[in-house]
Amino acid sequence: MRLRGPDDLDQDDALGRAFDRRLARRLVLAAWPHRGIIAASLALFPLSALVELAQPYLLKVAIDEHILRSDWPGLGRIATLFAGTLLALYALHAVQAYLMHVTGQRVMHDLRTGLFRHLMSLEARFFDRNPVGRLMTRVLYDVEAVSEAFTSGLSAVVADVITLAGVVAVMLWMNWPLALVTFSLVPLLAAVAAFFRLRARDAYRQVRRRLSRLNGFLQESLQGMTVIQLFARERAEGERFRRFNAEYRRALFGSTIWEASLYAAVEALGSAALALLIWYGAGGIAADTLTFGALVAFIQYINRFFLPIRDLGAKYTVMQAAMAAAERIFGLLDVAPAIQAPAAQRRLPPTAQASIELRSVWFAYDDEHWVLRDCSLVVRPGERVAIVGATGEGKSTCARLLNRSYDVTRGQVLVDGVDVREWDLAALRRRIGIIFQDTVLFTGTVEANLRLGVDGAVPAAALERAVDAANARGLVAALPRGLDEALGERGANLSHGQRQLLAIARALVYDPAVLVLDEATSSVDPESEALIQDAMRRLSVGRTTITIAHRLSTVQGADRILVLHRGHVAEEGRHADLLRAGGIYARLWELRGSVR
Repeated sequence: MRLRGPDDLDQDDALGRAFDRRLARRLVLAAWPHRGIIAASLALFPLSALVELAQPYLLKVAIDEHILRSDWPGLGRIATLFAGTLLALYALHAVQAYLMHVTGQRVMHDLRTGLFRHLMSLEARFFDRNPVGRLMTRVLYDVEAVSEAFTSGLSAVVADVITLAGVVAVMLWMNWPLALVTFSLVPLLAAVAAFFRLRARDAYRQVRRRLSRLNGFLQESLQGMTVIQLFARERAEGERFRRFNAEYRRALFGSTIWEASLYAAVEALGSAALALLIWYGAGGIAADTLTFGALVAFIQYINRFFLPIRDLGAKYTVMQAAMAAAERIFGLLDVAPAIQAPAAQRRLPPTAQASIELRSVWFAYDDEHWVLRDCSLVVRPGERVAIVGATGEGKSTCARLLNRSYDVTRGQVLVDGVDVREWDLAALRRRIGIIFQDTVLFTGTVEANLRLGVDGAVPAAALERAVDAANARGLVAALPRGLDEALGERGANLSHGQRQLLAIARALVYDPAVLVLDEATSSVDPESEALIQDAMRRLSVGRTTITIAHRLSTVQGADRILVLHRGHVAEEGRHADLLRAGGIYARLWELRGSVR
């Protein structure tokens, strides 16, 4: 496992403010394609606030002008009008909620699509340094947190601000001395909210940290379940999961405690403000400077004033989560691919065979722990070359440098005499096909996997020829639905050898000019190995072929064998010549015989 580098996306602990102008601008740009529906939703906020603010005033009118005067017909008209405002408010809230949820879902769809497209453009080194579980958290949970900002965070904040401004304006218009008395507790309320807000932010940081750790552990455990079961580690891994899960639960409890405390504190201050309002208002009624209906209306308005503040903890958590998630999402989107197609791309005419050259290549996965050291080799068009050597000598690294999964640190890799960094990436990767030891098949049908590297339709006859040439006819015929058979995740319902046969058939359909076979038979039974070997011989006809192998018996027929040692080519030649030379290859051959 390689060390994590400074460019890792380890930002789960980083939390900023609940509102960040820089991130807000980027979120606005992300939501800009849906500005029409957002504008329609925002236009409803003042209207709903106006209808809501009208209700307490209607109560005042009902009490002062109708109930106290025993005007029952007039009271009936006010009651009808009040019922109309209730219906209108419910309708407005329903439409607002629908529009904001549609906006959130659309923004979430766009962000996830953009993130996945961006991830596909990043180089292999990025995925070496960043766990899959962390990246899944970005694409799934963080995007959902941003969506929540549109559906229940931002919309609620805008509605509350408009409502609060309206409440203050109406209360000052109705009776400004009483309004000022009521608002005398607002500074204390602001101080209490700020105190609990900071504590809630720290608690939420712990929640994000624990959730990230839990996700990473769960993803790693599920991927390695066969190894866990092989070593009877179920109990130990279960204990680790329970520990991580308990830590996450405790972090959630801590966050909940601060949110509940904020709610209780605001509720207490609201009750104190109500008591102050009743005490001062009663004196106004006694002095005939305030009507009973106005006092009831003030009580209704003060409830509407403190209600959004009571929910501040929940809104703050939503916005905090959204801003933290947006920071991580845009941080990922800002990671520039280290391997990109050049601006001036070389588009070379296709040829049936291609030449390969590594020219004084130096490469390290981490810092200067060199895997290849001044490595040079040449593979001529149509030549069948084998690369052998001990584990860790850089054999598979050579293959990964050919299609720019990684870029060299120093030196050059050339295909058809052109530096791979000058090639169009798609054209280069269509020219070089690699069959790795760990074959990856995707969920879907056998036919869909065979068509993977081909744009457009593939004639059925071409698929049949590829299956026959790869010696996979028996495999396909044994499947209940043949080419239409559905494969499980990573082709788990097939054996390793069967997956390799399909990978070879896929390469035949793909038809690259250069074929690299990386340990294609290292983990299969003798019968499967014989089938794969025969398929590989057919596959190598008419194209440049590089075979990377530990089993030296599989490379005896190569035109040339290159022996990697300490990061460079130490020996090269045909099998018999290398044995006569008595060097590294001969020792490897002797070791092969001794371990048999």
